[in-house]
Amino acid sequence: MGTTTSIHMATTMAEAAHALRLMAWLSPAFPVGSFSYSHGLERAVADGHVGDFAAWLDGLMRHGTGWNDAVLVAEAWRRGRDGGDLGELAELAEAMAGSAERHLETMAQGQAFAKAVAGWTEGLALPATSPYPVVFGASAGFNDLPHEETIAAYLQAFVSNQIQAGIRLSILGQERGVTLLREMETTILDVAARAAGSTLDDLGGSAFIAEIAAMNHETQYSRLFRS
Repeated sequence: MGTTTSIHMATTMAEAAHALRLMAWLSPAFPVGSFSYSHGLERAVADGHVGDFAAWLDGLMRHGTGWNDAVLVAEAWRRGRDGGDLGELAELAEAMAGSAERHLETMAQGQAFAKAVAGWTEGLALPATSPYPVVFGASAGFNDLPHEETIAAYLQAFVSNQIQAGIRLSILGQERGVTLLREMETTILDVAARAAGSTLDDLGGSAFIAEIAAMNHETQYSRLFRS
């Protein structure tokens, strides 16, 4: 076996290992509890704000928490890889949670993910409590997982969870959910590519209805989700 072939095989195996790790960390079996959160979708549906679910998702991804989380994952990845200050970034990300339930969602998932991923992150100096995108991004960077692919995988999981919430809320069926997941690939890749080159100065959003729905969810009388 030639040297070139050996290098190619080693590279292929490393890429496969990276893909497996991302799939494991973002699989429904990973004990993060994302299925219990709707990210304000439940209230938005109840208030009649989600007429076109595809447009709603695209707006979240490009102008709402999808974009901000992507920027935070990108920065956390760099700091996790290089040993940068994660405490300051965690504080910033926590401060960006605009409601009590959004705060619960990101902090509880972050804590659960940090506990579950501990076997992969020995030596990574994570803050005692960190929002989910910070813990995820830092863990991926520490494990030298590919930057842009890490962001895209995180966003794909976010979209998948929103679609599952939509199915449970009966605003779409399984078949439409699969179609929507396919249609969102372009948005996911576009946002991931932009976030990979972003800085913290690029944080910000304008998905105001989604934010207000998240604030109002805590007073909803009958509900399936924690946010």
